[in-house]
Amino acid sequence: MQATNALYTDLSGYYDLMCCDINYLQQSQGIIRLQQLFGNAGLQHLDLACGTGPHIRHFIDAGFQSQGLDLNQPMLTLARARCPEAKFLLGDMCRFELAQPVDLITCFLYSIHYTGTLELLADCIARVYQALTPGGVFCFNAVDKTKICNLSAVSHSTYYQNARFDFASAWYYSGSGEQQALKLKISKITKLEQEYWQDEHPMVAVSFTELAELLAPYFDIQILAHDYQRIQAWDQHAGNALFVCIKRD
Repeated sequence: MQATNALYTDLSGYYDLMCCDINYLQQSQGIIRLQQLFGNAGLQHLDLACGTGPHIRHFIDAGFQSQGLDLNQPMLTLARARCPEAKFLLGDMCRFELAQPVDLITCFLYSIHYTGTLELLADCIARVYQALTPGGVFCFNAVDKTKICNLSAVSHSTYYQNARFDFASAWYYSGSGEQQALKLKISKITKLEQEYWQDEHPMVAVSFTELAELLAPYFDIQILAHDYQRIQAWDQHAGNALFVCIKRD
């Protein structure tokens, strides 16, 4: 098997395959319930790092007026095709501004870590606060750097256009500093050839204690178990959690 950058150059075309085992409907419905419980009942929604827009599709179907923001133009092109009713913005979650505030801001799939550094994470949180209406809610999931197991990985396989795709992802943290990595591997196997791609995405490493301290000046915070079907408190032991942050006036 020979390494190639061919898959990397058009990763947007494989994004939905890479995430095909994710229950976007369940995740979206879970956040809608949290917004109904903790939020201001508004229906204006922004999804940060929206990718190809699978979550946005479900929010629109539930009656929300949704926008999506992402740094990747090919991803946004696919998102517009999936959700022509939505507005999409090409931009950085650490520097964005909205013309009008929204009632709910989401950031799924641990994408909050793409801010890269603690300073930029703080900038993102401040931007989110400014973009929310009074009583608005910011929902995202995160991983605690102190609980990362470098030996754990998640993988799955699927078939598409006469090819088998294998996907694997894993967190890695050295044990110190504010950088962790998301390691990704993709292989594409057909009868005629085999290709594979791998990369490490630099991500911000943060403990839940540090994250709560960054959020506290702006929000009342609920840290919940990473379960989109049930609402229950984080057990202090799991390495991932849902953060529900209610804008403080």
